[in-house]
Amino acid sequence: MQSIDEYRDHFVTFLDEFVTEKQPENLYNPINYILNLGGKRLRPVLTLMTADIFGGHFKNALNAALSVEVFHNFSLVHDDIMDDAPLRRGHKTVHEKWDVNTGILSGDAMLILAYQLFENYEATVFLDLAKLFSKTALEVCEGQQYDVDFETRNDVTIPEYLKMIEYKTAVLVGAAMKMGAIVANASKTEQNNIYEFGRNLGIAFQLQDDYLDAFGDPQTFGKQVGGDIIENKKTYLYLKAIEFLDDSDKAVLEALFSSQPEQVDEKIETTKQLFETSGAAKATKEAIKTYTEKAFKNLDCLNITEDKKVLLKAFGNSLMNRTV
Repeated sequence: MQSIDEYRDHFVTFLDEFVTEKQPENLYNPINYILNLGGKRLRPVLTLMTADIFGGHFKNALNAALSVEVFHNFSLVHDDIMDDAPLRRGHKTVHEKWDVNTGILSGDAMLILAYQLFENYEATVFLDLAKLFSKTALEVCEGQQYDVDFETRNDVTIPEYLKMIEYKTAVLVGAAMKMGAIVANASKTEQNNIYEFGRNLGIAFQLQDDYLDAFGDPQTFGKQVGGDIIENKKTYLYLKAIEFLDDSDKAVLEALFSSQPEQVDEKIETTKQLFETSGAAKATKEAIKTYTEKAFKNLDCLNITEDKKVLLKAFGNSLMNRTV
């Protein structure tokens, strides 16, 4: 077994070999740009780690790990266009640096490249990976549509929101881990158990992302703090605040999320105050802990050594306490 940092280093080296200059440059340069922006490399690290955990060699999972990372970044390019986001990981988004058409086309090419990477595996592994990938990719699209729909709805429920983040974010984390298990030829039961661990960890991860969007440090978070507030997104923070606030403050929050005022900074600060005073911020932190603990309970079903479970728990705890 390697350390998390060692898995990441091996992956980045493999990624660097993949990111090369190609023609036409206006198609491939934006792809290389987004892939080189860094990020946590959470999903590919999980793929490599899982392959090792189930007795495979992590290097055999590098192509699957890269596929997950390319697909994830494809979804970010298109999400940023839909959200009109100016920053990604502290740098200009692809559509801001180039233009919207370039972002759409380069994103499309990334989706194809992600599939193409499975061609490096023998037929049965290729089929299992491709089936999982197709299912997951469609769920991610469904989650994104739910997210868009929620922006214009005033009756979003907590269960609906949790389903949305499960599809938009968590299923890809689960799939990243299951891909490592597939490459390692783990049993179907073990593949499904590690998927559930990743899925619950992914929900906790997205709830933490929601929290950091409002309360993160702009210097470390890498995205525009308050972006969800500006876009009137019905996050867990917002839904819990609506649940907890009295009628007067609830009306204030709903009014803030029904318009785009000229004073954006004032909207962000007022909303954050309501998130804190209502108890929504605390409730969100508790939910992050709850889903992380659910993920840890999934480890009890895995037929792996205790030291490997400790490594997975350490990774989960690092996500729960992250600032980026």
